[in-house]
Amino acid sequence: MTHTVLVTGAAGFIGFHLAQALQARGNRVIGFDNFNNYYDPRLKRARTAQLKALGIEVIEGDLCHFAALQQLVQQTKPTHIAHLAAQAGVRYSIDNPQAYVKSNLEGFVNVLEVCRHHPGTALIYASSSSVYGANTKLPFSEQDPTDQQVSLYGATKKSNEVLAASYHHLYGVPVTGLRFFTVYGPWGRPDMAYYSFTQNIIEGKAIKVFNHGKLQRDFTYIDDIVAGTVSAIDLSAGHEIFNLGNHRPVTLEHFIHVVEKAVGRAAIREELPMQAGDVSATYADIGHSQQRLGFEPKTTLEEGIPRFVRWYREWSLSK
Repeated sequence: MTHTVLVTGAAGFIGFHLAQALQARGNRVIGFDNFNNYYDPRLKRARTAQLKALGIEVIEGDLCHFAALQQLVQQTKPTHIAHLAAQAGVRYSIDNPQAYVKSNLEGFVNVLEVCRHHPGTALIYASSSSVYGANTKLPFSEQDPTDQQVSLYGATKKSNEVLAASYHHLYGVPVTGLRFFTVYGPWGRPDMAYYSFTQNIIEGKAIKVFNHGKLQRDFTYIDDIVAGTVSAIDLSAGHEIFNLGNHRPVTLEHFIHVVEKAVGRAAIREELPMQAGDVSATYADIGHSQQRLGFEPKTTLEEGIPRFVRWYREWSLSK
């Protein structure tokens, strides 16, 4: 299928993997990233070097610079924009709200405006399981209300969904929101628990165990997320929202045991209460994604975590 896909956040974790998958099946891919220092930019540069070796260019720029973004789209004429660039992280949003307003709101509106001015360009954007906020009904369904936000990050992602719906209604922009559930895997983000747990266990440092290990998360392997995203690009729906999750939530306690086994040593634990902005459980109802996208996550935590640990050991040696 001949698509030209502009991938924003291409130097990021999911964008890096998506760009490779799209190119591998014959799509033309243009990357875009601002290489911010939310986490070690060396990791982003290393991902970009891998993409460059495959012939995928990642253009450095900021979504908040509308004229430059507009010019890029005019020059490259993408059929699709896979918008994965965002300020990530629930906890960081508590102390740095302006970063989220800038990237996740102003930047997102600029992407929508570009799509409005280039009719026919389909937008597939990253939302988050965080939009479910304080919901307690499990599993989370796309039909559930999402008006009880508990983090600024979740609030910005909910805002993205509302803005996208408005642009579809007013201007006919094709918009698809993907609610990702706790994505992990090789080349992952250092701010995520699986990364810091692996690093600290290997280095003999304590891991922070929040809510005494009683949290539940629907950990979803990167390859499954990419497969769902590619399907959403191919579908190019008028206005849809999909859950992309593993549909197999596990306790933090079990997750720690899986990481310990993969690393080959026990963790030193610092037991802590629940954190502000956190939720006790995430669990994706994927019925809609199965029906419309053919989404079938295949990778268990017991398969995925050892793959990440192998990559982490190689990355640590290469730095």
